[in-house]
Amino acid sequence: MNFENITIEIKQQMQIGVITINRPKKLNALNKATIEELNNAFVALDQDAEVRVIIITGAGDRAFVAGADISEFANYSEYEGSQLAAKGQELLFNLIENLSTPVIAAINGFALGGGLELAMACHFRVASDNARMGLPETSLGLIPGYGGTQRLPQLVGKGRALEMILTAGMIGTEKALMWGLINHMVALEQLLPLCEKIASKIINNSPVAVASAISAVNSGFGDQGYPKEIEIFGACFGTEDFKEGTQAFLEKRKAEFTGK
Repeated sequence: MNFENITIEIKQQMQIGVITINRPKKLNALNKATIEELNNAFVALDQDAEVRVIIITGAGDRAFVAGADISEFANYSEYEGSQLAAKGQELLFNLIENLSTPVIAAINGFALGGGLELAMACHFRVASDNARMGLPETSLGLIPGYGGTQRLPQLVGKGRALEMILTAGMIGTEKALMWGLINHMVALEQLLPLCEKIASKIINNSPVAVASAISAVNSGFGDQGYPKEIEIFGACFGTEDFKEGTQAFLEKRKAEFTGK
């Protein structure tokens, strides 16, 4: 790679590219710099003919990605909020979903908010048995803004998706496996080896056929809901509940919502 990364690490082993989000002190939370670096990394790896599968994971053993960096957008306006979602979806989440190179999410701990949305944008997911997953945005006066309202129902069904989103709760790996949110559950030390084993099976197949299969499967899911999600996500930034929710989070206290 001919660009310098600050928040991620990239390794290539054989025909597998491994991206590690490296912000362990922040539980690998996504910020603008990380999203831009991930965009550069995925584009570069996808264009590298030697790379046939990409694995993405988080540094350490506590978190894959524990959400977005809330301090970065706590004071955003409605317009800034909608632009945050629109740019993030364009640069990273939609990019991954439609990448011609298969992407495996190796979920090694908390995958919350934007972290779970990142994992759901990948073509499939493998999780360690200590992982916890959820979309806690409603506890901040928001909705998921990186495709979560669209991809979660596709994976687990409308009822289960609404339960996760409306309760802002987390689920463990066993339930995630039962619901179809993840493909496999393994012990933490077996996480990357299993992802590599699956990748090796993919590498045996035609890269043209693999890319075509991704495109064909994606064509079966409509994308009209994403613009509506961006619109509603941005509108949340104009509410008193958003201001209270984010302030309470940053102050580490319980939010007192008024419904305004």
